[in-house]
Amino acid sequence: MKHYVLKRLGQSVLAVLGAATLVFFIIRLSGDPARLMLPPEASEEQVTALRESLGFNQPLWMQYIDYLKNLFTGDLGNSLYYKESALKLVLERMPATIDLAMFAIVIAVTVGLLAGIVSAYKKNSWIDYVVNGWIFLTQSLPVFWIGIVLIMIFAVNLHWLPTSGNRGLESIILPALTLAAYPIAPIARTMRASLIEVMDKGYMITSQAQGFSKPSRILKRGLKNAFLPVITVISLEFGVMIAGAVVTETIFSWPGVGQLIIQGVSNRDFPLVQASILVISIIYIAITLVTDLIYHRLDPRIKVH
Repeated sequence: MKHYVLKRLGQSVLAVLGAATLVFFIIRLSGDPARLMLPPEASEEQVTALRESLGFNQPLWMQYIDYLKNLFTGDLGNSLYYKESALKLVLERMPATIDLAMFAIVIAVTVGLLAGIVSAYKKNSWIDYVVNGWIFLTQSLPVFWIGIVLIMIFAVNLHWLPTSGNRGLESIILPALTLAAYPIAPIARTMRASLIEVMDKGYMITSQAQGFSKPSRILKRGLKNAFLPVITVISLEFGVMIAGAVVTETIFSWPGVGQLIIQGVSNRDFPLVQASILVISIIYIAITLVTDLIYHRLDPRIKVH
């Protein structure tokens, strides 16, 4: 177990470093931030002077070395647009993103598990086909389209919920439903496949021979043993929600990190984008690490390979 934990920690550190390196080089393909920060009539001398003051006149490899040095001291730089600590700005927005992801994962888990269990219980029936068709449909639809449709129905036509912003519990319902739409499918599919596999096990057939009804077998033995692979899917989907809330937050003007990333990319605010992606990467990798450790604890048959 100790060797497994150390190995996974080492892999996590490398993954964080890889994410930081990728975002450092990719964001610099967007162009020169100094030219965007100055008015169009600014002279070339003014652009050069601003570029030097920001340190962007240095060779890229020197900028990267400086970035890594600051990264290991916890200094992610100041936002070029907000003139504040980039890390502080990201941490201020992170609670809104986590609230949205938590609300969405509760919806996705509830609906996904229920759909998967019903589909497995009614295997190869018309109910199974309807549930599978609905799962396929929700996974095929683009997130932005689902968000717009929900806004048109519940905000514009029915006036039940607000179209955007964060003004209390009612404001989170539509963005959470939009964010939860995609993860429902993998959770339901995994639950269905795992439960069907468990129901064919010898101990389930034995309990059937002992006279236990099908609902009783599923509730007392099936769900417990079928839930293990679903844990992995749920935790990974939660990480994906935090990392992939950019589109949903933009549609609903939700004041989270996703919206901050969009602003940072638009303004070529390199430190802000780097800090946002790095924090999200650390959270995602931490969730994956904890999931692996829990999974290893629950099923010791998993080896360190």
